[in-house]
Amino acid sequence: MPELPEVETVMRGMQIALQNGTIKEAIVRRHDLRWRIPADFSQTIKGRRIEGFRRRGKYILMRLSGGMSIIWHLGMSGRVLLDSPTEPLLHEHVVLILQDGKRCGYIDPRRFGMLDIVPTDREDTYPLLAGMGPEPLESDFTFKTLLVASKNRRMPIKPFLLDQKVVAGLGNIYVCEALFRAGIAPTMPACNLTAPKARKLAQAIRDVLEEAIEAGGSSLKDYVRPEGGLGYFQHAWRVYGQTGKPCSNCPGAPACSGVQQITQAGRSTFFCPQRQKNG
Repeated sequence: MPELPEVETVMRGMQIALQNGTIKEAIVRRHDLRWRIPADFSQTIKGRRIEGFRRRGKYILMRLSGGMSIIWHLGMSGRVLLDSPTEPLLHEHVVLILQDGKRCGYIDPRRFGMLDIVPTDREDTYPLLAGMGPEPLESDFTFKTLLVASKNRRMPIKPFLLDQKVVAGLGNIYVCEALFRAGIAPTMPACNLTAPKARKLAQAIRDVLEEAIEAGGSSLKDYVRPEGGLGYFQHAWRVYGQTGKPCSNCPGAPACSGVQQITQAGRSTFFCPQRQKNG
């Protein structure tokens, strides 16, 4: 599933290509995505100007004139293709056609994504966004945020950070990478997070996300950037997917057994047992 850097990259591409354009037509070829696209979707957005974009967690919000927003979620395999061809592409379920001829297609082979319409002033109370935690790249996310949220939470720190009510938008790849940079074991109980560790972790989260966005995200399976290019951050992974390989600057090298892989809450976790300690 695309994580925060990939969603941010897609949103920025859409913003550059589509902002200030007017929707001439919206073609919905399938309404039955993860949740049904509203029956009046096409009629509701027709003729509206695209005024801006916002990302909330892993959701893209396209803000339209008249106080309406389209909510996009890419699901497991969804992607946005700008300037999609006139002829329908395989699994292209929705196409926005602008008055200047630009086309924006939504392709989703597994149909786990979603599109919906919500009043712009009610974005944050939309059921899928309500209760979401702070954005990790905004000023209200600090080490104190993590300390408060982790108090009395005995669950391991890795699944704790994947909880969207704790931090919005974090996913498996970037949590693994941030914990490695902070030197924290993914199995450490969240309640054991101290102020010094929380400082390192908050900074590591910001750093890894900013670097990934700069690289255009990580291209895995279905993810490509909206103009069709690939992201490159997967070449900078230090532990994710690196099972058995020595990690960078490992304190146990050369005797270190390398990056290890375990399963937590049904997700693969990658870490260096020499560099990442529970204590």
